[in-house]
Amino acid sequence: MAVTTSIQPKPTRKYSKWRDTLRQARKQWSAYLFLSPWIIVFCVFTLFSLAFSFYLSFHEWNILESAKPFVGFENYTRLFEDKRFWQALWNTILFTGFGVPLGIGSGLLIALLLNTKVKGQGIFRTLYYIPVITPLVVSSVIWKWLYQGDYGLINYYLLKFGIIKEKLLWLADPNLAMPALIIMGVWMGTGGTMVMYLAGLQSIPSELYDAAMVDGASSYQRMMYITVPLLAPTTFYLLVTSVIGSFQSFAHIYIMTGGGPLRRTTVIGYYLYEKGFRHFEMGYASAMAYVLFAIIFIFTIFQMKFMKGDIEY
Repeated sequence: MAVTTSIQPKPTRKYSKWRDTLRQARKQWSAYLFLSPWIIVFCVFTLFSLAFSFYLSFHEWNILESAKPFVGFENYTRLFEDKRFWQALWNTILFTGFGVPLGIGSGLLIALLLNTKVKGQGIFRTLYYIPVITPLVVSSVIWKWLYQGDYGLINYYLLKFGIIKEKLLWLADPNLAMPALIIMGVWMGTGGTMVMYLAGLQSIPSELYDAAMVDGASSYQRMMYITVPLLAPTTFYLLVTSVIGSFQSFAHIYIMTGGGPLRRTTVIGYYLYEKGFRHFEMGYASAMAYVLFAIIFIFTIFQMKFMKGDIEY
């Protein structure tokens, strides 16, 4: 009598991996229990918010109106016809194009100075890093007072030393408002850049500099052929994160200029807030947010492609 046995089909590799993951999760249930508060917050305030804002971008979603019709890509096409959006994009590019290089350059310069044996080195490092840990609102209020036209300290000292002959309305002058915000942004971010560059400088082996000095390399040559190439990964990281942060700027512009004279300091972040929380056009604001995300994403990919060959790991 022949004995027949049924052969069970082997589970697919993808199903097997999923089953193994669930088995490991059951074994480590206590870890997931402790992580659950953060996971819940992340799912509700990040994943759900992203999905819902994407849903809003295809609707004419006004908080004050009950009807919220589906409009398809109308909110996105409307952006291309919105002159204020293009002005805000140009202001954002100006703010980023000047602020990011100045911030990275000043951070590198200070890091190079503090990487040498200087008396009170720890004190100087602390002083330069204080703006990073100072709340942004506090920094903005202080700088708004410093820029004040009648009794601000900046005008006081510029007049005292004869650099200017009359008081300047830093935040009310269309030609001065953006430079004033850029200076404040550089001051605010230089400390973080300095710390990153200090870490990069201290990871460079001193033997490379010793060998270069033996070969007769000057300080400039040691900088260009040793320091700068070996700091390329740090520079790349700072460039990407600084550009992303600059494109998302909002708080200090809202506090200091409120969009600025003649909209000269209205960046995309502020214009998005204005449309969403002043005009209650949540659908249009959501579409603008996703366009901003696309711009940042494309610019980041471009940076990665452009600098990929220059980075040594």
